[in-house]
Amino acid sequence: MPNISLKTADDIERLRQGGAVLDQVLKAVAAAAQPGATPRQLSQLAADETKRHGVEAAFKGHQGFPDPICISVNDAVVHGIPNDIPLMDGDIVGLDYGVRYKGRITDGAITVAVGRPEAAAKRLLEGTQRALAAGIAAAQPGAQVGDISAAIEQVLRQHKLGIITELVGHGVGYELWEEPQVPNQGKAGRGPELQPGMVIAIEPMATLGSADIVLDGDGWTIRTADGSLSAQFEHTVVITEQGAQILTQS
Repeated sequence: MPNISLKTADDIERLRQGGAVLDQVLKAVAAAAQPGATPRQLSQLAADETKRHGVEAAFKGHQGFPDPICISVNDAVVHGIPNDIPLMDGDIVGLDYGVRYKGRITDGAITVAVGRPEAAAKRLLEGTQRALAAGIAAAQPGAQVGDISAAIEQVLRQHKLGIITELVGHGVGYELWEEPQVPNQGKAGRGPELQPGMVIAIEPMATLGSADIVLDGDGWTIRTADGSLSAQFEHTVVITEQGAQILTQS
């Protein structure tokens, strides 16, 4: 069995406070994701907001990652390094950001449309966001990780989306990546049991095409192998006696 840590009430309060800041920073960056803005400008805004709120960016320097936020445009799935290419009308932009506050880490992501997205892009965003909601609803005490995976998979399949299986959700809190792994497809009734005090990042990632992914030449950005659009939505949640509570909201 994986070594899964249960967080204390003090841990959870720190995570809740850090998660509220995370949500505010993501919303500020999302609002600035307009045609003509560059990912590097958005990254600088994230850095400025991180400093203003008195928290640390959990990603910057993690295993050498150079920026406070991952910005993944169009066919980039995750771990996009901000660049100077201006955003265009119809682009979709994944924003993945982590906060370290009083030694505790939260992780969250949204994908937003720049200007007027095409109908297929809207379906991708809507389906992936609904899959996150379904995964959170399935995260009940006494349930198993596979119940989350199955709930996410069902919604993504209903929206006819490619399900990225090589990347997964994960435990979080003391470290950025902890056990258990939380896949985005699987069978209900399998995997570790969910217990009150467990903190996990649930993060469906989907595409409009193939689920195959490739690593970009920059050594970080992961893209769809067929160049299709990709989306990611993520919340950090804590399992309680009443179900999952979202920590990354303000």
